[in-house]
Amino acid sequence: MNVSEALASRYTCRDYQAKPVARETLNAIFAAATRAPSWANTQPWEIYVAGGDTLEGLRQACLQNFLNGVSGSSELARPDKWPAAMQERMHSLGAARFESLGIERGDEEARKAMSENNNRFFGAPAVAYICMDRSLTPWSIFDLGMLAQSIMLAAEELGVATSIAYNLVIYPDLIREALEIPAGQIILIGIALGYAKTESVQNRFRSPRRPLEEAVSFHGF
Repeated sequence: MNVSEALASRYTCRDYQAKPVARETLNAIFAAATRAPSWANTQPWEIYVAGGDTLEGLRQACLQNFLNGVSGSSELARPDKWPAAMQERMHSLGAARFESLGIERGDEEARKAMSENNNRFFGAPAVAYICMDRSLTPWSIFDLGMLAQSIMLAAEELGVATSIAYNLVIYPDLIREALEIPAGQIILIGIALGYAKTESVQNRFRSPRRPLEEAVSFHGF
């Protein structure tokens, strides 16, 4: 598999097999991914990987919070408002996903079940939490974004599906306690890893992309 193939085949997996990912496979993914570039080779990332009983305990705690109506919020603030074009793409994506799953707009039970699945971490057997020192600026967040993409592409090459998701980090206090993450580090994002249930309807959907001519502007060519 080359880079273009990995970019084209990667998708957000929302339904995983119970099969664990071997430690050797995870080591190979992170060894490849940490070759990602960073400002002056600062390598500002700290990676905490949860699996086994640790992840199961965290999964149940986060799910219980959700079921009890405990509001969640990531440590990195999410936007309160999106530009109109982006908001439209988000709405279109949601509508297309619900249609692919056969969920009607007013089907609150089905929507709740989807949210519960999110808070079960999609059943993934491993989750990597990407953190950095709180003293750093958005420049380093950019570096961590490149690391996250590298993790997902390295995993794709090895047949490991991934999900980078906001819902994985909405209860940071629970994550910090379970993984003993120092208070001086901010928990930015989580990436679920595992083997996809290829027959699952949840994993058949693929999100569209904007036309190249709309997203890229060439000058002097």
